[in-house]
Amino acid sequence: MEYRVATRDDIESVLTLHYRYQIDSIAKEDKKDGFVTTPFTYEQLFALIEEEQGLFIAVDNEEIVAYVMAASWQFWSAWPMFAYMIDGLENLEYLGQKLSVENSYQYGPICIDKRVRGSGVLERIFDFARAQMAPRYPILVTFINRINPRSYEAHTRKLGLEVIAEFGYNNNNYYELVYDTAKPLSQV
Repeated sequence: MEYRVATRDDIESVLTLHYRYQIDSIAKEDKKDGFVTTPFTYEQLFALIEEEQGLFIAVDNEEIVAYVMAASWQFWSAWPMFAYMIDGLENLEYLGQKLSVENSYQYGPICIDKRVRGSGVLERIFDFARAQMAPRYPILVTFINRINPRSYEAHTRKLGLEVIAEFGYNNNNYYELVYDTAKPLSQV
């Protein structure tokens, strides 16, 4: 398995994987195993790669089997939900400091093909992305929809993310989680 920063040549394959597990298109029987909520376009992923170097992938036999996105709050601010989260950052504290757009970034979504789940891909791609982002930001911030218990368990139990708050947005309820980017995963 190879872990690397995505290039523009990877965008179509990432979108194919994303669509397979996106809440609006996922097979009903697969929804219980986790899903991603935010749709993305080719242009958005192109900008994520070119402006942020924030798309990380796992490749197995030349097939993209997982991705994780990570970027500055400025990048994500075009989406209303992220703008809402930005407004609430100053009310949160972690590692002895108030969260801000300068000391934190938005991690996620993450998507892993069900064929490789449970094989350590989650831990490895998370730690690869964390290591890439750590020089820029000391704090990772993310959110998980409360109706996605598989993602919640994976991020809290396997990766050690901590719930810092809960919030509601657009008739959904979310956990807001944080992680110290200076802390490598011990099991990787």
